[in-house]
Amino acid sequence: MDVELISIGDEIITGHTIDTNTPYIARRLAEIGLNVAYRTAVGDDLLRMEEIIHQALKRADVIIATGGLGPTDDDITKKAIVKVFKRNLVFHEDVLEDLKKRFAARGIEMPSINQNQALLPQGAVYLPNRIGSAVGIVIAEEGKIFASLPGVPREMEIITDEELIPYLQAHLVMPGHIKIHKLKTTGIFESALAEKIAPFIKLPEHVRLAYLPSFSGVDLRIIAPGGTKEAAEKSAGNAIKQLRELAGKYIYGENEDTLEGVVGKLLTERNQTVATAESCTAGLLAGKITNIPGSSNYFCQGVVTYSNQSKIDLLGVPKDIIEKHGAVSAETAEAMAAGIKEKANADYGVAVTGIAGPDGGTDEKPVGTVFIAVASSNGVVSAKHSFSKDRKSNRGRSVYAALEMLRRAILEIK
Repeated sequence: MDVELISIGDEIITGHTIDTNTPYIARRLAEIGLNVAYRTAVGDDLLRMEEIIHQALKRADVIIATGGLGPTDDDITKKAIVKVFKRNLVFHEDVLEDLKKRFAARGIEMPSINQNQALLPQGAVYLPNRIGSAVGIVIAEEGKIFASLPGVPREMEIITDEELIPYLQAHLVMPGHIKIHKLKTTGIFESALAEKIAPFIKLPEHVRLAYLPSFSGVDLRIIAPGGTKEAAEKSAGNAIKQLRELAGKYIYGENEDTLEGVVGKLLTERNQTVATAESCTAGLLAGKITNIPGSSNYFCQGVVTYSNQSKIDLLGVPKDIIEKHGAVSAETAEAMAAGIKEKANADYGVAVTGIAGPDGGTDEKPVGTVFIAVASSNGVVSAKHSFSKDRKSNRGRSVYAALEMLRRAILEIK
């Protein structure tokens, strides 16, 4: 059983808005065993929308579109739907009354244009929207199911979870179950990780493993179908076990875990604290750590020491270390980490110093050279990284590399 997802809107195809709706729907469908075979995007053009919907009906069993259900002139999805399915728009008094109540509860008079949202295709089932004004639409015809959802992400998510998924489960014979699981790694390149895994892992043909790299690390995604939920989970569990045995020290979490969240949990469990000293990342590391609610329990302070003098004044880095080795060096990073640990009276001090670019590099220390150090009761360790020529990437990768060094220090992983 194939599914096609359609994103509608000029803002999608011009790149002004990133489509997060269809990935969300695809993940939710996979959980109930439905395979997304196609993803399509189309602008606010009536003829092209009709063409795309006709095409989807020829090759997919379930079609789900998002976007274009609002009350304004550029929201034309319903016009395309009624032309494709040869139906009229019918006024629904109950939908209008619900809209009026929703606006009244907010102390706002409903604009007359919103009455358009009570016009729905004849014979369609509508899916209530408890936080917005545009309801979802479902048309079942000739063995196909077509659904249209609002483009506002939070509204789409709620309707998908509370209305669409139960509808599909009630009206389709599900082909089975799919278990999707991600193991999140960092501190190793995709190719190096594959060399540790590919020659040794033994997976059934129906279980798929994908390597998904980003500058924060490499996700290992397992897709395991099964005739039952238990069978799918068993296949996924076997793959997860093998991956942990082959790449365990690089795996920091799973599914929606974040590296900063995992580090925060480790510090909380141990009742430990951390402080940061940053140069080229200019507070990004401290910001990432404090993204986590409750981080005040383990984050003491962070300082940005961009200039050489600030490293000396605020962290106590000896002047002769900077003069001898330079501000971007293992020795300076180690002195920064030790200095912030001592001044903050923290269990861990983390320091970052480097050349983010695009200027400032030399033959000896080109752009992308970054030194990271972690000070703890076990002493100070540092590492040199050679990233890219891109400033944004270098700063982002430095933050994740620093968090990974901290994680390993907490767990005493070599």
